[in-house]
Amino acid sequence: MADLIYRVNMSNLSFKIEEVPSKWMGLGGRGLTSTIVAEEVDPECHPLGPNNKMVFAPGLLSGTSASNSGRNSLGAKSPLTGGIKESNVGGTSAGIFSKLGVKALIIEGLPKDENTFYQLHVTKNNVEFIPVPELVGKDNYAVLDAMMAKYDKKVAVMSIGRIGEMRMNIANVSVKDPSGKLRSHGRGGLGAVMGSKKIKCITVDAADYKEVTIADPEKFKEASKIFTKALQENPISGQGLPAFGTNVLVNILNEAGGLPTRNFRQGNWEHAENICGETMAENIKARGGKTTHGCHAGCVIQCSQVYNDKEGKYLTSGFEYETIWALGAHLGIQDLDLIAKMDGLMDDLGVDSIETSVVLGLAVDAGILAYGDGQKAYELLSHDIPTGTPMGRILGAGTHILGKSFGLVRVPTVKGQGIPAYEPRAVKGQGITYATTPMGADHTAGYAVATNILNSGGHVDPLKKEGQVELARNLQIATAAVDSTGMCIFVAFAALDDAKCLPALVDMINARFGCSLTIDDVVNLGKTILKREHEFNIKAGLGKADDRLPEFMKYEMLPPHNVTWDFSGEEIDAFWNF
Repeated sequence: MADLIYRVNMSNLSFKIEEVPSKWMGLGGRGLTSTIVAEEVDPECHPLGPNNKMVFAPGLLSGTSASNSGRNSLGAKSPLTGGIKESNVGGTSAGIFSKLGVKALIIEGLPKDENTFYQLHVTKNNVEFIPVPELVGKDNYAVLDAMMAKYDKKVAVMSIGRIGEMRMNIANVSVKDPSGKLRSHGRGGLGAVMGSKKIKCITVDAADYKEVTIADPEKFKEASKIFTKALQENPISGQGLPAFGTNVLVNILNEAGGLPTRNFRQGNWEHAENICGETMAENIKARGGKTTHGCHAGCVIQCSQVYNDKEGKYLTSGFEYETIWALGAHLGIQDLDLIAKMDGLMDDLGVDSIETSVVLGLAVDAGILAYGDGQKAYELLSHDIPTGTPMGRILGAGTHILGKSFGLVRVPTVKGQGIPAYEPRAVKGQGITYATTPMGADHTAGYAVATNILNSGGHVDPLKKEGQVELARNLQIATAAVDSTGMCIFVAFAALDDAKCLPALVDMINARFGCSLTIDDVVNLGKTILKREHEFNIKAGLGKADDRLPEFMKYEMLPPHNVTWDFSGEEIDAFWNF
């Protein structure tokens, strides 16, 4: 049976199931979410109003046996940036959507009853609207427990905590992973959009699913073997990430002078060893955790982990470099266990751990807490933000609003979104990505660190301007295409270094659908997606002035290399010349 569009209207609590328009047939993941948002959402609408839409879409290869193909995309207009947003996540939702035959789930409108939150229960050819007053005011693990008690383990769960209910810009949408923990549709505040639509959780029931059909099973199997081999043999995706997770980057960026420290005042931190991936791995091994762990079925990279406290009790999983950096070097917490405790709490609350942690680091400049004051930071996270105190509301509005509220000049944001864990003055290709991606400051949109720092796909000197615009452009085009396949972005390391990897990915798509795409076709798809997102942002009121890094980076030299952000507006704008 062909895949279908499930369209939910919260205004009258109705749904309908539609045939996929021919113009959407070849799209999946980010390509589909951004296309639907661009076609159906008024760019000038209020992100929390009745005219915004949420679009969930599995990737083109999601639900298949292809390695690392378990990513699901969510698109909407972002309340944080005011522009278009796509966020993809591992977990169990992508595979179940695909096997249920859901090409996309589109949620539109706002309920007339503002006092009732709903569970949407998606099954084959049906969507139920179930009031859940008992879950209001509860956070993600309570919701997850309730849904697991109600259904079996084949149900995907996507939920918001109290932060999403309060429609704060830091709210994300949390997704159950195969081990019963949580992954996040992070960045952009999409949990606030879900809260505005009065949806507490979405469950997707796999009881009636069928395995996805493969047009040419033998060709698919052959290409899949080549692709998997490339991932496993790559030194980054096959060795570094499984051994130390993404947190392997703390020492690497610290040595490169690109680890943003004390709110982007310097590029390395004297206490990096306390929070680095090697220290994390030692703790995990000593405490009976897991150093390698997949966030979705079929992952062969296994860069996630389970981190326990000194007594061997669970603290967090999916303990990522960006969060550890922001609470560590950026905010000054040296205690990795406290950082893990805060990371686990952020999962439960349902907040973007990058935006929230960057906010807490900026709060030092605002005089709200002292650098390194982990206990005060934990208090703000555990009390002020989830209870919605005035201070909690300001913090929950995101880095840009905190800076405005306290009259700060040194505010590390682009398009209103907090800059992640790579100092753009010292990793200039990443800076171009931050400036130009339609998503706001987003490291995954075009991961120039791969080539600037990790020498994947060659080397472009991170401290020099030459080649950075082209690097960021090529990576953003490729990433937009990869995000459409349902693949984890970390397959990019093998794709950059192994000549057999990308052709194998294209061969899998062709074998899955019985088509004959070329690599050029996939590249053109990436270009089309990027331009479509950029056009949406222009119509939403975001112009060239929004494709810029914070001004202080142009006149403050960053130790230890004493570099500034030295790109002109014209050089940045040339990014879009394709």
